[in-house]
Amino acid sequence: MRVLLIGANGYLGRFVADRLLADPAVQLTALGRGDDADVRFDLATGSPGALTRFLDAVHPGVVINCAGATRGGARELTRHNTVAVATVCEALRRSGCGARLVQIGCSAEYGPSQPGSSTAEDAVPRPGGPYGVSKLAATELVLGSGLDAVVLRVFSPAGPGTPAGSPLGRLAEAMRRALQSGDGELKLGGLGVQRDFVDVRDVARAVHAASLSAAQGVINIGSGRAVRLRDAAAVLARVAGYGGALHELDAPPGGHHRPAIGHPRTDPDHPAPVAFPYPDGCGSWQQADVRTARDRLGWRPRISLEESLADIWMEAACRI
Repeated sequence: MRVLLIGANGYLGRFVADRLLADPAVQLTALGRGDDADVRFDLATGSPGALTRFLDAVHPGVVINCAGATRGGARELTRHNTVAVATVCEALRRSGCGARLVQIGCSAEYGPSQPGSSTAEDAVPRPGGPYGVSKLAATELVLGSGLDAVVLRVFSPAGPGTPAGSPLGRLAEAMRRALQSGDGELKLGGLGVQRDFVDVRDVARAVHAASLSAAQGVINIGSGRAVRLRDAAAVLARVAGYGGALHELDAPPGGHHRPAIGHPRTDPDHPAPVAFPYPDGCGSWQQADVRTARDRLGWRPRISLEESLADIWMEAACRI
């Protein structure tokens, strides 16, 4: 099976590439903006016609799109998350390869949900920020393209390679600094948010399964269990061997923003965390209904959050 992987050097794409390369039946070609891609192509600026000519030459059976931007202004997010997907869809429609498209979506497309609820694929999307809007627009383009396509809505990925600027990455960095400086207490903010964390390696398994399946439409990929960041911090402290006290900082007056996870000290040389909302625009709670992934892909998450956090900590502890 010839597979064209777009975004192989991204956080998710690296693990998808590893998973596909482990399958002897897969012949993988990586397309991206970096020098180490098999083929250099920028979806945000390249034309559908140029991509069509490449598809006709390579003739993949599956195209997997892991590319996109998670940060930046509305214009940048739209260019990399929406315009890029429009280019992929148009190129596939023009091409004679007949490839199946596996598009990586995200839970930010849903927006805030009711605490205690599980979000199924038929929920009405109400994204709470430009990132979720740009990803939802991409999903709608894929679903309306007439292609053989599936969109995997990935909830909160965790595990090795977790970006240092993400909530779990900031937790690990704050703990590393506390251990390094010998602080007996760690003051953190924003720990009341609850998210559905899924290991990035389990996400890669889901992408592999989707590429082999005939499933179409939207499929949630998550653990099916919301975890409070406060509890994740406690697990991280345990795997890190941090025996100090964890103190949660109160939200600022007015409650409009949640304070970010920040530095353990509060003296003038180590300022307290500044107010910063959880970046996905999904409010205080998200939990996936993952029955569709089980029924249509035969997929279930295998890796525990504790293992994911242990890998995040291992990388943070090695950071100089």
